[in-house]
Amino acid sequence: MLRLRPYKKCDAAKIITWCKDEKTFLLWGGEHFGSFPITEEIMNTKYFDNNGDCAEPDNFYPMTAFDEDGAVGHFIMRYIKGNNKILRFGWVIVDDAKRGKGYGKEMLRLGLDYAFNILKVDKVTIGVFENNAGAYHCYLSAGFRPSTELEDSFEEIMGETQRIVELELTKEEFIKE
Repeated sequence: MLRLRPYKKCDAAKIITWCKDEKTFLLWGGEHFGSFPITEEIMNTKYFDNNGDCAEPDNFYPMTAFDEDGAVGHFIMRYIKGNNKILRFGWVIVDDAKRGKGYGKEMLRLGLDYAFNILKVDKVTIGVFENNAGAYHCYLSAGFRPSTELEDSFEEIMGETQRIVELELTKEEFIKE
């Protein structure tokens, strides 16, 4: 059974091992952390000293998913442009030994439940690189759908232009499922 809790500094030791190569690191969101490889100190400095680069003081919520064996997944939540009714998920990663087994979907569903029922947001958004098929299908299976309001964007990853597809899920859609 998967559970969700706020990120702790000790989680970094496990999470950084899931970024085994530069491409995985960059697809996870590594450009926000500097260059590969990431260290525990870099991750914890970003989260605790720099508030995840969020300007607003109460706008960065890193979460860790765990089971009986320990941490198995991680993601962050933050409000968009000061709007406390729209939450953005990001920096989603699952232990590579657990991928393809439903852990990512279950972690996101727990996060969505928290977002809609505890934080009382109306909508959750997430972006995914178009060529990251595993993540894209995971997000769709968790209930996200292509956004009707946010435009897709592009980012350079290892010399290639990658499209970032914007997805969203409203509280009403989440409740219907």
